Amino acid sequence: MQAMVERRSVDLSGYPDLVMVLLGMRIRSVRGLFSTLRVGRGLAAIQRDPPEGLLGHDNFLWSLNHVGIRQYWRDLESLERFTRSEPHSRWWKSFLRDNGGAGFWHEAYSRNGIEAVYLDMRPTGLARFAPERAPVGPFMSTRERLDRDRAAVRVEA
Repeated sequence: MQAMVERRSVDLSGYPDLVMVLLGMRIRSVRGLFSTLRVGRGLAAIQRDPPEGLLGHDNFLWSLNHVGIRQYWRDLESLERFTRSEPHSRWWKSFLRDNGGAGFWHEAYSRNGIEAVYLDMRPTGLARFAPERAPVGPFMSTRERLDRDRAAVRVEA
């Protein structure tokens, strides 16, 4: 007997400003394992007590040394509020001072565009085909990268 495929979809009309973020950490040394585990403990706490605006959080494995996270945020403002507050801001500043033997990347997708940043990573995701752009000056934050890309698309149209 052949099983029927159960098809489902979702109505996203109630989430016009939804932002999906893919994140990853690649362990580059033994030290990187401990760095990644430390971040993992913090992310587990976020899953237990989600910040305002975090709609969903999934963990997964890209490979044995590359862990991934997918998050859905109600809007960019919620994501920014979280990234600028504790404990995220502390983790980020600590990672920028010393990556602990791990690489990090994130890609953010919204109706306003797509943006990405990669720290101490071999090309992965969008970095495999899109030209590189330094995340400095006008490209320092997610919002600035999204705004600049959206403006560039309007100019081309």
